[in-house]
Amino acid sequence: MIIDFHTHTFPENLAGRAISKLAASSRAKNYLNGTEKELQHSMREADVDYSVLLPVVTKPEQQKDINQIALKINRHSKETGLLSFGGIHPENRDYREILRTLAANGVKGIKIHPVFQRVPIDHIENLRIIECACENDMIVITHAGYDIGFPGEDFSSVRRIERMLDTVRPQKFVLAHMGGWDCWGEVEDRIVGRDVYLDTAFSLLPIEPAPGTARDLKENPPLSGEQFLRMVRGHGAERILFGTDSPWSSQQKMVAAIRDSGLDAREQEAVLGGNARGLLGI
Repeated sequence: MIIDFHTHTFPENLAGRAISKLAASSRAKNYLNGTEKELQHSMREADVDYSVLLPVVTKPEQQKDINQIALKINRHSKETGLLSFGGIHPENRDYREILRTLAANGVKGIKIHPVFQRVPIDHIENLRIIECACENDMIVITHAGYDIGFPGEDFSSVRRIERMLDTVRPQKFVLAHMGGWDCWGEVEDRIVGRDVYLDTAFSLLPIEPAPGTARDLKENPPLSGEQFLRMVRGHGAERILFGTDSPWSSQQKMVAAIRDSGLDAREQEAVLGGNARGLLGI
């Protein structure tokens, strides 16, 4: 079984505008148009069994609509292969009720994005959400490291992540982008070996420029194959999750990258789906 633990879609009436805006700010090519339909087509091409959708709540008032969509998607997960996490904003004062309701309705986890939400991961607003999610036996996945659209902003830097982990000591916690996008040396020194999962999203392949933009090949280079293997084996293959960040990476190319990475058959099976299957209870 192959499970893509890190994907994004948007409602059809918003997808075009959202993808265009994000492609312009990141100067990164999108491989899909951001709709559920295209993601399902991509899954069939790449032999992906499930894709986990990670909605990002950028304003507190958005959480209700976003979570209603998540519940609707999850009612048909066995047929569609799409499984949605919930969304929450650090400024949602009723965060306890939101998380309890999501958990009671079978939502497996939540996504937080300190950069887009403009609240550092080690601030109390995020700490209490992470702690409450743990109390409700929910997975928490966070953007980790820098963000391609906000160069140099440290809302989710390695030092902040380290401080959060020391303060809350969360369970079922996932750091996206191999623990910290564009700062993997720090991750290897300070995060590898800790009791967290790392996902592979947007980390292993070169970034292709969006149409009409320029991007130097030396700008934001991907994690090298050598360092990837070292990090996986140092951290433990049983705590690595396959993720693509679709529509910003090709699922087919990312599956191939894992197959060609030098991981042995057991490690590949764990990374591509075994670990996520256990974490999600599929």
